[in-house]
Amino acid sequence: MSDTMTAEHNEQVEITPSAAARIAFILGQDEHRGMMLRISVSGGGCSGFQYGFTFDDTTGETDRVLERDGAKVVIDDVSLEMMKGAKIDYVEDMIGAAFQIKNPVAKSSCGCGNSFSV
Repeated sequence: MSDTMTAEHNEQVEITPSAAARIAFILGQDEHRGMMLRISVSGGGCSGFQYGFTFDDTTGETDRVLERDGAKVVIDDVSLEMMKGAKIDYVEDMIGAAFQIKNPVAKSSCGCGNSFSV
């Protein structure tokens, strides 16, 4: 059974209003209706660990669901441990738009921001 946490009051991971708005928009599309954004950490990438973003409609025993402003994000316990204190943001600039994870656990990260080391 997963726990549901309110993202703006969760000490482990924060979802910014910008990220929540974009996630809610994506999850409102027909092909993603009823789903959650799953964020995971796995070995790989140029710095040792990398973030994965997928859509999921189920949760497992080790999953935690974060909610903010209609957005639902699911993160497994192992990934959550590697993201303590992280901030999930959505940034639009001249180069493009993307989700960014600002992770205080990371000692270094690559230029693209999708991989990190601890």
